[in-house]
Amino acid sequence: MRDCVKTRAGFDRVLTAVAATFLTVCATSAFSQTDPVRNSAAELAIDAAIPRPEPANLPPPSIGDFKLDTVVPAQETAKAVEPPPASKPSDVVTAPPSDTNADTSKKDTATTTPVAPPAGAAAAPAAEPPKEATKAASNVAPADQPVAEKLRELMGAKSVRYFDRKAERAAVEKFYNAREFAPLWTQGGTLTPTAKAVISRLKDAASDGLNPSDYPVPDFAAGANPDVLAEADLKLTASMLDYARQAQSGRMHWSQVSGDIQYPEHPIDANEVLANITSAKDASAALESYNPPHKLYRELKAKLAELRGQGGGPVIQIAEGPTLKFTPAHGKKQPAIAVEDARVPQLRAKLGITENPHDTRYDAKVAEAVRKFQAGADLKPTGVLDERTIRAINSPKRDRQIDTVIVNMERWRWLPRQLGAPSVGNAYVILNIPDFTLKVMQNGAPVWTTKVVAGQPGIHATPLLTETMKFITVNPTWNVPPSIIYNEYLPALQQDPTVLQRMGLKLERARDGSIHISQPPGEANALGRIRFNFPNKFLVYQHDTPDKHLFSKEERAFSHGCMRVQNPDQYAATLLNITMPNEHYTPERIRSMYGHSEIDLKFPTPIPVNITYQTAFVDDAGKLQFRRDVYGRDATMVALLHNSRNKDLENVIAHSQPSYSHPVGNLPAGVNFASDNSYPSGGYNNSYSSGPSFFDRLFGIPTPPAPIPPRPTRRLYTR
Repeated sequence: MRDCVKTRAGFDRVLTAVAATFLTVCATSAFSQTDPVRNSAAELAIDAAIPRPEPANLPPPSIGDFKLDTVVPAQETAKAVEPPPASKPSDVVTAPPSDTNADTSKKDTATTTPVAPPAGAAAAPAAEPPKEATKAASNVAPADQPVAEKLRELMGAKSVRYFDRKAERAAVEKFYNAREFAPLWTQGGTLTPTAKAVISRLKDAASDGLNPSDYPVPDFAAGANPDVLAEADLKLTASMLDYARQAQSGRMHWSQVSGDIQYPEHPIDANEVLANITSAKDASAALESYNPPHKLYRELKAKLAELRGQGGGPVIQIAEGPTLKFTPAHGKKQPAIAVEDARVPQLRAKLGITENPHDTRYDAKVAEAVRKFQAGADLKPTGVLDERTIRAINSPKRDRQIDTVIVNMERWRWLPRQLGAPSVGNAYVILNIPDFTLKVMQNGAPVWTTKVVAGQPGIHATPLLTETMKFITVNPTWNVPPSIIYNEYLPALQQDPTVLQRMGLKLERARDGSIHISQPPGEANALGRIRFNFPNKFLVYQHDTPDKHLFSKEERAFSHGCMRVQNPDQYAATLLNITMPNEHYTPERIRSMYGHSEIDLKFPTPIPVNITYQTAFVDDAGKLQFRRDVYGRDATMVALLHNSRNKDLENVIAHSQPSYSHPVGNLPAGVNFASDNSYPSGGYNNSYSSGPSFFDRLFGIPTPPAPIPPRPTRRLYTR
């Protein structure tokens, strides 16, 4: 009985709240017609006015016509925005009683089992089953849906067939997945303009010094079934990525050529390539842009086209025969005359004419290709195929020149895309070993040039590298590299214990038994008066030399690997004026520092140094120049490129690294070691046991800046 009274009292409170709610709705209905903000606030007020009694497992009570048979969660009431229509008491609903013992921090996601109503009570309407979420509309056109399904299948199980690089495979899968596997290169079975542009670039890869057969173009046959179109789609994507990768980084890794080459890696980002090519207005130009941007590369590309007569193609010998000439049309009365000859298909292949490859007519297109070839071969550009032109086309020398240009274009792919330092007008140093010249470049033009002596062929070859020059040293100490100590000085000491002393070299032995040989600063120092420091793993640098007579020779490969500069004082002043233009350095000022103490001049902005191997280049007059392959780099690369196993050329080969350890050896009796008093400032005597590494001693260690009187404006660094 007590429970009934308690329940009845709770019901009375609900009834009272409903009545108050009804009055509130009526009072605010006028505002709800015109002011949605006020209406929303009113609804929140209504919801807040409804009491939250204790839960009771009772059926909805009924009083006359007023029936509480519908329950709306409080959360839904609070979210409502649309104003309710003017309502009758029977339209008003209440929020369910909240469970005060429930965890209010959790969202109500559980399913509640309804309580059966008592006998005789009206049955509550059955709840509607939840509707299935509507599937989002596909972005794939209906005509492409079968191809998309096949692409989904191929990417799921067989993508490794087309993309053997894990990173590229992941990027392709992500890209296709984002487009719901819609075909990338076709729409309704027809090639898109982007696809046609990409195919055009791949077929013309020979003009970039690449091999078109490395980037096969699949057959998108009209009316092909979804399986064929899906496979062709992936094959074209793979060829496009192969082209972009090899155009940017090279068909071979530089480690395949020699162990004395090291350039920074710049692999492609497959995600960026896919996004770039598919969104470009001109996909062919976008794909071509992965080739080197350097002016010298573009000049070589133009010369390659001249050598080939604007085309590529295999080495073919054109047979001798009658002179072939194309006669253009003259008005309506005289049509064009294109003679036929069985040699024309070979000529088309030789000159790289891919259109109508089996056509035997010597037409306008063939005549134009012959004319361009003649212009590049220093022949009169008549467009007539005569005996002299045939000999030039068949010339083995011409084929060798083409190979030489191609391998030089390949080496440009290894170099950084940004050669210079942007903060100082993109300034950089570039040294060409086969030409034995060094240039300082700024704002795209040479500002200073000099001759150099490079390393001897073999173990003393000057390495190819890119590093940054951080400072120069005036009056350097020559710390003899370990290779020279082992290979030359230790054997010499066995023959003559006094040879180093007579050469002015200092010999030291550390407590661990290692040997250090050095030469103090001075006029006779092997490094001359200036050393240009760009620390690298090959332990080479640029420097002055007392042997000036070597610069008069045409080929200058005489050093142990370092590069001797003909005019070091001018070189130093040029670099210092680029990095410190307000200091006004001159060669005379540099020479005034010559003495017996090292002076380090540190660059506020390091200058990149690029050591290259250009056996073919275009000079300032626009003429193609060739230089002797002094280190045999061209021959190695041509052999690799002609190898059919091109896939293996991208693998990195591990080479032994230079040793930084101190040489250790048994010295004969009578060898004199340097004493503490005789060794110059900054040196190391026979009692040293620790200190800078050999690498640091070789390149010098610039100390903090210290002004040198009486010219305090000089930014000089001493050690």
